[in-house]
Amino acid sequence: MHTVVTCVNCGRQNRVPAAAEGRPRCGNCHQPLPWIADAGDDTFAEVAERVHLPVLVDFWAQWCAPCRAVTPALEQLAHEMAGRVKLVKVDVDRAPALSQRFTITAVPTLMMLNEGRVVAQRAGGAPPAQLREWVEGTLRTPS
Repeated sequence: MHTVVTCVNCGRQNRVPAAAEGRPRCGNCHQPLPWIADAGDDTFAEVAERVHLPVLVDFWAQWCAPCRAVTPALEQLAHEMAGRVKLVKVDVDRAPALSQRFTITAVPTLMMLNEGRVVAQRAGGAPPAQLREWVEGTLRTPS
């Protein structure tokens, strides 16, 4: 599965796979592209745990108003941190095994993974600046 992403640097559209080696870059100008992917029970290992850069996992649900409210901030963060962080979205209603594995009791729940290991977790939404500060803090903390 691929997502089409427009490069903010040159405007070219690029196909970005949900799972791949390395980090997505524009095929034209080679600038980093935001990496946003969906994952479920069957694809989480490949999409989120086998990635060689930090992964911000958003456990969410369609019926959850705070989840829908935090989505634009998370996507903005993924764009601002292109090449540094991958955003993986997990719909808890479609991924019950992952919800159980990570003991997700509230949505949204955000989790940072590094080399497949959980390094930070928080429940609830937050303003964009607070989310950015939390993600940046997890990137600075050695795991």
